[in-house]
Amino acid sequence: MHDHITEIVIFTVLFLLVSGMGFVAARWRAPQDMLHLDEWGLGGRSFGAWITWFLIGGDLYTAYTFVAVPALIFGAGAAGFFAVPYTVIIYPMVFLVLIRLWSVSHRHGFVTPADFVRTRFGSPTLALLVAITGIVATMPYIALQLVGIEAVLKAMGVTGEGWLARHAPIIVAFAILAAYTYQSGLRAPALIAFVKDTLIYIVILVAVLYLPYKLGGWGHIFDAADAKFTASPAPNDGILLNANNQLQYVTLALGSALALFLYPHSITGVLASRNRTVIKRNMSALPAYSLLLGLIALLGYMAISAGVKPLPGSRAGTVDSNTVVPLLFDQQFPAWFAGVAFAAIGIGALVPAAIMSIAAANLFTRNIYKEYLRPDATPAQEAHVSKITSLVVKIGAVAFILFLDPQFSIDLQLIGGVIILQTLPAVALGLYTRWFHRGGLIAGWVTGMGLGMWMLYQIPNAATGRRHFGGSAFPLSEFGFDTKRTIYVGLVAVLVNLLVAVVATLILRATNTPDGADGTVADDYFADEGDPRLEKTRVTPEAVGSST
Repeated sequence: MHDHITEIVIFTVLFLLVSGMGFVAARWRAPQDMLHLDEWGLGGRSFGAWITWFLIGGDLYTAYTFVAVPALIFGAGAAGFFAVPYTVIIYPMVFLVLIRLWSVSHRHGFVTPADFVRTRFGSPTLALLVAITGIVATMPYIALQLVGIEAVLKAMGVTGEGWLARHAPIIVAFAILAAYTYQSGLRAPALIAFVKDTLIYIVILVAVLYLPYKLGGWGHIFDAADAKFTASPAPNDGILLNANNQLQYVTLALGSALALFLYPHSITGVLASRNRTVIKRNMSALPAYSLLLGLIALLGYMAISAGVKPLPGSRAGTVDSNTVVPLLFDQQFPAWFAGVAFAAIGIGALVPAAIMSIAAANLFTRNIYKEYLRPDATPAQEAHVSKITSLVVKIGAVAFILFLDPQFSIDLQLIGGVIILQTLPAVALGLYTRWFHRGGLIAGWVTGMGLGMWMLYQIPNAATGRRHFGGSAFPLSEFGFDTKRTIYVGLVAVLVNLLVAVVATLILRATNTPDGADGTVADDYFADEGDPRLEKTRVTPEAVGSST
């Protein structure tokens, strides 16, 4: 640890600085009363283009992305680049979808996607399924932000002897996060995102200019990577995809794109926007982060060229590939700049973890607590329950890391993508059509979820020796095809989900089975800031004060 004093000092100072900003954020654009989900959970629904750009960018491009994407490319080669195309194609796909969601949500006061489903299909059961799906898919995602921080701490030698000493920095970091999120709500990650994203842009731009110069140029970097994969006996791709992995690459990229804005935390950032124009501008500008992600991915090849050796993993005989990027920075950058880079990764965990915990808490409060436990809850009571729930969610995320193998948390996040995709028919398609019967959507969800879990159960993880739930690449040979190719589980499951929803809807319509009433009208999906009906439903600080 004595060799990393400069790095530790700079990391600690910057970490404490942004933590202080998290507490100050409660006074930033402060309403008269924070005890309303519109204020605590959605920042007053008032964020403009720049704030939203930093907030959503900080939410989607996380600390785990910073370390995991280059680590995947370091270990497996070209397959790791799937994260780049999926974050490119998603924005044109959701450009029109999200503005419809914003309009109907603001006119009706929806805080979560399950709120929309409840009103659109008149089904508390379907809304409950969407809420539970969102919470379950989000939990391991929060835990993975800790994986990014742990990788940085390992690289700085902050590991300690014994269980408590080893995990104490993580516990302290998330305790601080929990405190300022409880106080400031969504305003905290929105304010911190400015610092986080600025640091990451600086670090990556310096890295892609300085490191190739130091390592002998891009030609040498790619040659070193190609030599490593050519000499490896493992069936990796190398710097190009092999034929067996192309289908997996395409389906994983497409499935991940479809899932990205179904996650509750992604929708939370969208609903916090001021108007439809803010969302349009952000869907046009957010691909700048995808360019940054492409540069981040290349750090994996740089680490190969630099001869980086990952630190040992938590299991005997394994390595922690997530330490590749922190070790690259530690070995190649001056100590002071390595400290800045480590702080960028560490702070990069705080923004998404805060938003994710808020989103999960909002789902519980609106679609479980208020729907089933206390229907007459006041806005102040909702906000209070959501704040408490956000603390519980963070404690659960820390428990994931403390008591489970971190690799299992990574696999759980892959499973999370499969899970959240099953809400696509109700949430995304529901924004455009009310043709589906609520019973058909429930049948599709049950079938898609069941098939997805069965497929995931069949997938082993050779690296850890686990026989089940070892990833999301399903071998087509299990379906009777004579091939070594694999396919992304989530895409197969959601297609079956859709098929069942269509067939079940036709049957239920033919048998005149009662359906839920649609609580929305066509005009709801085009409402914008300044719309008279929108102003009537928008919660103002004065209204919050009178309701409490």
